Order: sequence, then structure tokens, then C-alpha cells
Amino acid sequence: MKFPPATDIRRMRKSMDITQTELAKESGISQSTITKIESGKINASYDTVVALFEALDRMKQKDHKELTAADLYSQMVITIQSTDTVRQASDLMRGTGYSQLPVLNGETPVGSISERGIFELLRRGMTMGQLADMDVSRVMEDSYPVVSDSTPITTVTSLMDNCNAVLVSKKGKIVGMITNADILKLFGTYQI
Repeated sequence: MKFPPATDIRRMRKSMDITQTELAKESGISQSTITKIESGKINASYDTVVALFEALDRMKQKDHKELTAADLYSQMVITIQSTDTVRQASDLMRGTGYSQLPVLNGETPVGSISERGIFELLRRGMTMGQLADMDVSRVMEDSYPVVSDSTPITTVTSLMDNCNAVLVSKKGKIVGMITNADILKLFGTYQI
């Protein structure tokens, strides 16, 4: 069974509204060890991480709670401003290894840009020179849907039938992003 990184333990525990004490009781791992793992003060052994994720899985199944966007989103959201250039977007995608970026106007999502979209413009006859200094706003595609962190994963996956990503908000602020790769991490760990 493949598990998410140990850094996700706290987020998953919080999203299930489980205390460290409850997780300690279910997993057999001391509450103080869980605190140190969640705060990054220690690196947990493989056996400890397995015990914690298996306990979280058992607790989730006991509660019959459905997974939500909060259980899955990537907290590191790399964005580009609509007034930045396509060259800046391309450099950012190459530098971070992401193939798509949300486009913002300030803090508001207004579109998206992807390697595939840039390649499509090149195939249609635009040159690199024409694209390079063009504002992202002139070539961006539709914005990714925005869902609350409490949105069920089944709803998120339905939205992703028509797009490559979903932005996750909490109290009106974008806090994360879910991509197809994030959904695939669930195989073998949870039932969607």
C-alpha cells in the first residue's frame, strides 16, 4: 500500500476532526511522537508512518466520512499574474516542473496557462518571438473551478472531467490546488 508523505498526517487528521490523542490511541503511536512528526521535529520510520496512515484509514471508515478537498490538495500553489509575460510563465513552468499554472489578477483567479496551450498557439502559426513578450491575459485559457476545502472528492473528480485542475479555497482564500496527479495518489490508499 502506498501512502501520502508523512507531512500530510496533520492535514488529514485535522480534516477528519481527530485529535492527536485519538490518533495515538488508534495507532499505538504515542501522542508526543505524533506531535513531533507533525511539527517536522523528527522523521518517522516507515513502520510508524504506515501505522499512522492505517489508523487514519480505519478511523475514516469507522466514521464513514467521505474524503474532501482538504484531504488531498497540494498546499504549494504556484501562480502567475495576468499581467506577466508568456516568457515569465514558461520560465516558471520549466523552473518548477509544473505544466500548468493558475492565472491570477491580484488574488482572484481569472484563467489558466499550460504548456499544451502554448504549444497549440505555436502550432497555429504564432512564433516564439510573438508569444514571448505577450501578456498572459492575451493567451490564457479558462480559469480552474474553485471549490471549498470541504467539497467531497467525488465532486472534485466530477469537475475534473472538463479541466486539468481544481483550486481549493478556505474562507474565500485560495489555499491549494488538486491536479490529476493528486487524485492518482489515492489509488490503493482510499476508496473514492
